[in-house]
Amino acid sequence: MECKYHALHIICQNKIGVLRDITTVIANHEGNVMYVQQFIIEHGKNRGLASLYMEVECESMEYIKEDITKLDSVESVEVYPTFQDIFGKRIIVIGGGAQVAQVAMGAINEADRHNLRGERISVDTIPLVGEENIAEAVSAVGRLPRVKMLILAGALMGGKITEEVKKLKSEGIPVIALNMVGSVPDVADLVVNDPIQAGTLAVMHVSSSAKFNLDKVKGRRV
Repeated sequence: MECKYHALHIICQNKIGVLRDITTVIANHEGNVMYVQQFIIEHGKNRGLASLYMEVECESMEYIKEDITKLDSVESVEVYPTFQDIFGKRIIVIGGGAQVAQVAMGAINEADRHNLRGERISVDTIPLVGEENIAEAVSAVGRLPRVKMLILAGALMGGKITEEVKKLKSEGIPVIALNMVGSVPDVADLVVNDPIQAGTLAVMHVSSSAKFNLDKVKGRRV
């Protein structure tokens, strides 16, 4: 039987050893944990309990779910489609509020066109000011799952931000920058004057059906 990706959402007690017990069950059924996200629930009837989301590669989730449910520390277990199936490829937009909003407009409109045809492309944005804040955000992009593109939207970016862009590119994540003051445009894969066009081109690059390929225009300013 072919292995597939499955998503588990587990509500469990917040105590030492719970994650170990759950992963032991998965390993015993030849499952491979591909992604984990955990936080403590702050509201509602499950307040104080842990919410654990896991994506697992396995042949079948039936017996894994059954055995995890038997654990004393587990309150409930549900199986869902994975984040890849629901949200798909991610584009991250970081920078000043006005520029981010315009880039997001182009990206969301273009993503809508592709998603109506069955693709899954999502757009995440955060407006930030300050070299340190933006540099930290760029660095964090490399630790996020499913990211296929970063767009930097602002009027002035350089220094630490430029260094983080170089590191991100070395990890295989391409970067589009708006035409701005500073050294970031010098290291970006593509520099675009129009923020709406920047968002549109980013989606076209990550789409599996569009014709645009960023690799063919690297280093250009448009």
